Amino acid sequence: MRCLIIYKSVHHGNTEKIAEVMAEALNADIKKVEEVGKEEMQEYDIIGMGSGIFFGKHHRSLLEFVDSLPPMDEKRAFIFSTRGGTPTWLNHRALRKRLRKKGFRIIGEFSCKGYDTFGILKYIGGINKGRPDEKDMDKARKFARKISKIRGC
Repeated sequence: MRCLIIYKSVHHGNTEKIAEVMAEALNADIKKVEEVGKEEMQEYDIIGMGSGIFFGKHHRSLLEFVDSLPPMDEKRAFIFSTRGGTPTWLNHRALRKRLRKKGFRIIGEFSCKGYDTFGILKYIGGINKGRPDEKDMDKARKFARKISKIRGC
């Protein structure tokens, strides 16, 4: 089985760290959202998509990429994110909805805290300094291994 991880990491590299750990655990290809061609999607059996969270949603470029895709007919996908403090169920809602609309079957979701200095937080030195940390990375590895074992990636 072939796996692809697509991500967008903007401010502190939080999401890139998580994407790299997952890609290693899954032996997956890994690409930034701006590096992926829509036609490539058919080459993979499982696709992971993630970014940092901005005002309760994944990065706009990732959402727009999914919106631009043709129907995927039950292609398996998982969602991941790094976040300041908002809850995972809320943060993943927009991407989950778009993926399902395109025909993806969601097989798992992962989120962890990440260092956040966006907006007003920069004036107080940010939140979640040092995150994602080794515990977060270990949880991401375990999540990816679970996806691999359950889904044969």
